[in-house]
Amino acid sequence: MHQSDSPKSSVGKFRWVICALLFFAALVNYMDRQVLGLLKPVLSQKFEFGEEAYGNIVVAFQAAYAIGQTLAGPFIEFLGTKMAYSLAVVFWSLAAMSHTLARSALGLGFARFGLGIGEAANFPASIRTVTEWFPQRERSVATGLFNSGCNMGAIVAPLVVPLLYASFGWKAAFVGLAAADLVWLGFWLKFYDPPEKSRRVGAEELAHIQAGKGEAAKEKIPWRKMFGYRQAWAYWMTSILVGPVWWFYLFWLPDIFNRQFSLDLKHFGPPLATVYLVAAIGSIGGGGLSAWFLRRGWSVNAGRKTAALICACSTVPVIFIPHIHGVWLATAFFALANAAHQGWSATMYTVVSDIFPKRAVASVVGFGGTCAAVSSMGFSWLVGHILQGTGVYDKILLACGSAYVIALLIFHLVVPRIKPIQVE
Repeated sequence: MHQSDSPKSSVGKFRWVICALLFFAALVNYMDRQVLGLLKPVLSQKFEFGEEAYGNIVVAFQAAYAIGQTLAGPFIEFLGTKMAYSLAVVFWSLAAMSHTLARSALGLGFARFGLGIGEAANFPASIRTVTEWFPQRERSVATGLFNSGCNMGAIVAPLVVPLLYASFGWKAAFVGLAAADLVWLGFWLKFYDPPEKSRRVGAEELAHIQAGKGEAAKEKIPWRKMFGYRQAWAYWMTSILVGPVWWFYLFWLPDIFNRQFSLDLKHFGPPLATVYLVAAIGSIGGGGLSAWFLRRGWSVNAGRKTAALICACSTVPVIFIPHIHGVWLATAFFALANAAHQGWSATMYTVVSDIFPKRAVASVVGFGGTCAAVSSMGFSWLVGHILQGTGVYDKILLACGSAYVIALLIFHLVVPRIKPIQVE
């Protein structure tokens, strides 16, 4: 056993400080994302727009996110993680504040488009950072930890936004949460450097970080080159199937509680908070699950896919929600599904770093985000169309509950064995 592998070795812990920064970046990212949905009852009255216009605003964000995810990988590769992430945070913070300049639904759509462009860099940059700062066996844990920040943001926003609105008005909600992005930026600029250049990383921790890393590419890998690898296509196909499900929960969960259980803005807070709190736990537990399998001697292929299978099966019970009369049983099923999604995401993000060299990770994840955003736009339109016609969610939740099992089956057929590949 190498010294860096021993639990008794004096390996430093600064890499977990970097993970904490990624956690808080995800938190403020999702807080900015949630504000419009939480203020929808207020803004729809103020600007006199209906469900169709709100759907168009959602699609504007998703379209921008799709574009931004495609550009994020090359952007990060060109500028480096530190500078690219910094500029992205500044951009999305200003875009969040720009909502206060809107005078109509169209203006909100433009602001939302800018927010989507900026926020799209968050996950590719975070996954790239985890690949830089963690050895293979710790990556799923680190990914699960930072990814749980999304859920914490979704919990904190419903608590903070009503207070800001009640005290200072709707504009303060956008500006106040966007200002938190800039506070985070100060810590990022102070503490982040590549591990090889960081003064806070000792020789033992650097050796630990580099343990188990695959051979890095000798030069930058254009994202277009990834189209020649079936492993990339397999990941992108899973993104197409499961990405819309997460977007659906994010934007329509309050409406489900309102339609099916007659909960209004003042009362669906506890169920929503419960869903996202459990989802945060699922992100950490799901990311740690495959790491636990690896520590017990499982292969990377068996550990990652078993964790993904457990997560996929845990999403199935949402199919029964339209037939449930108890709000807390429905909440439990939604919480389980959202936790499973986060565990799935933490696992599959890590799979990308298991397969591809570091310089390709951001591009593969970024284009996967593009695929998810594009398919989500279509799914959002379909959801609106179905609800306009029937007003019920049974077919929609059937799709949500089966998407992950189908995605895992496709991934396994295309990638029978997870292992590093050489990118020429």
